[in-house]
Formats: sequence, structure tokens, C-alpha cells
Amino acid sequence: EISGRVLEMAGAISRDYAGREILVIGVLKGAFVFMADLIRALSVPCQTDFIRAASYGAGTESSGTILITKDVELPVEGRDVLIVEDIVDSGLTLRYIIDALKLRNPRSIKVCAFLDKRKRRKIHFEADYVGFTMEDGFIVGYGLDFNEQYRFLPAVYVLDPAPACEKEENG
Repeated sequence: EISGRVLEMAGAISRDYAGREILVIGVLKGAFVFMADLIRALSVPCQTDFIRAASYGAGTESSGTILITKDVELPVEGRDVLIVEDIVDSGLTLRYIIDALKLRNPRSIKVCAFLDKRKRRKIHFEADYVGFTMEDGFIVGYGLDFNEQYRFLPAVYVLDPAPACEKEENG
């Protein structure tokens, strides 16, 4: 199901950017698996770069404080930029990244998100390309993590963050 949806999204992106080269910027660390699959399925030329924005720490909810810990290295000015994100949650991180990249005068900026989790949205934000939509839940696998664990899982799972001893007590 994931690979089929990635192919559909790559087709839509390729049609939208036909005849142009895009700068694909992956948001580390969660988007790297999705981005690798996505760019291999594109039929338009692209360059790739990465940005790292941290807002979760070790918790399951965004702290609301965004830190850029790795910036884009390639020039953005005059380019068509596609930001690839693992998950849109509050919308705050992507808004922060977009606002920072707009200061560099790109030709255009669009967002491609693997997952769109709408329940925790703190600001209005709509990605241009969305793989899957869900209301709530903490997702791991396919590059998404909890405290740097579970990225390696080939599928997507909803994490139950309750400790095992708590589960046993509650049956």
C-alpha cells in the first residue's frame, strides 16, 4: 500500500513539475526513507538536500519550540522547492521551515507529506501532496521514530506509549 501511494504521489509531482528541475529538501530524520522512495519514482530531474528541525525531543507531543539543527546547503534562490516531510502534525515545524526558506527567494515552495495527522493541528496548514491522512495516534516505522527507535520497520504502526507494566495492570 505504501509503495503504491508513493508511486501515485511521484506521478502527480512529476506532472506538476514537467520540464523543470526541482530541489527536493527532506526534513530529517523522519522523512529520509519516504524521500528515498519518492525521488526514485520521479520522472523529472531533481537535486536533493536536507534540513533538520527538531520539535519533539523524547516525547510524543510537539514541544512547540522549533530548532533548525541542520540547514540546507544548496542554493534555494530562483528554484522550485519541494519539502518532503514524514508527518504534518501541529503544522508549526513546516510553517517555520517554509518561512525560513521563503527568505531565500525560491521560485516556488510546495510540501509533500507522507502522513497528515489533523487532530493536533495548531495552525491552518495544508500540504500540497499527502500520502495518507489520519486523525490521531503516534506513528512509527518507515523512517518515523519514537525516541530514535522503530525507524527500521518496513510498515507503519501506531505506538501505544503506555509502559508494559501499566498495560498489565489495566488488562
